[in-house]
Amino acid sequence: MTTDPNPDSGTTIGETEPTRERERTGNALVNRMENLSEAAYAYLLLLPAFALLALVAFYPLLRTFVTSLRADETRGMDPLGGFVGLENYVDIATGNARLARQFLDVSLTSSFPFVELGVPFFQQALFVTVAFAVVSVTVETVIGFGQAYVLDQDFRGRRWVRVAIILPWAVPIVIQGMIFFLIFQPEVGFGTDLMQWLGVFGAAPLANSRDAFVIILVADIWKSSAFMALLILAGLQSVDRSLYDVARVAGATPWQRFKLITLPLVMPALLVAMLFRTMDAMRVFGLIESTAGCTTVPSLTCLVVEAMFGGTRIYATAAAVAFATALVIGVIISLYVVLFRDAEGGEVR
Repeated sequence: MTTDPNPDSGTTIGETEPTRERERTGNALVNRMENLSEAAYAYLLLLPAFALLALVAFYPLLRTFVTSLRADETRGMDPLGGFVGLENYVDIATGNARLARQFLDVSLTSSFPFVELGVPFFQQALFVTVAFAVVSVTVETVIGFGQAYVLDQDFRGRRWVRVAIILPWAVPIVIQGMIFFLIFQPEVGFGTDLMQWLGVFGAAPLANSRDAFVIILVADIWKSSAFMALLILAGLQSVDRSLYDVARVAGATPWQRFKLITLPLVMPALLVAMLFRTMDAMRVFGLIESTAGCTTVPSLTCLVVEAMFGGTRIYATAAAVAFATALVIGVIISLYVVLFRDAEGGEVR
């Protein structure tokens, strides 16, 4: 190829202007990336993941919100009516939505303490869901921490103990629900007679909201404590063992070693485990439906499923309940993020 007679030009005669422009653009882009801070470079690498998240999560959420702003249309080919703004949210909050009347017939004879006639059912379902999440996650955290603390020790047969603890987590939710359904099914399982003899449950616990709620809580704790134990165990095994040796030499008691070393260093893993379990508990549906049914122990997800597939075609109302549920979960996630930031900064509260 013939070279340019001007040696300072750095180009050849055969090169075209678009080629040189692409080279200059590429060099400028590389230089710009090299000058990025570590945080900016990390965000750049996460950009594809953010794009995928926006596609599979945020776009459906946006579509759900748009759908919730329209009216229900139970006749005709189009399942959605005209634009009504926040009217669907007002209806589900005040008890005027049709989904509330579907379930209130059941709550007339319910012994569930916080299901009362005249209270908007969305608030009842919200209370059921939040109560389930708070109680289950709290108990599972305590049990999971204890299991992880045991598994973190060196003892003979630890491998088999790990298998025994993790085994419930491998059971599918439907199978888990059927196990507890059969245990507390009158004249089939032993649970009903035993609890009735102890004076805890009635003759048909799965048909009673209070008793069924307790059964579902026990079933969830039995399964999900293993998940908490696994994540907490990962945090425990990341703690530097030499810290405990130094603490022993300094005369620290076991409680002081736990309070000043174990808990602060495990707190980030503990909060992550609690975050995952809280999100899962707020979306509970399969365990309820396969054990006692949504009409006995309704949750927010039960409302969405019933509104979507209950034969009433109230799709806009279902979208409003779904989006409201997502907002509640979003608020909870934000609280966890604040706690996680404090734990990462050494301020465990």
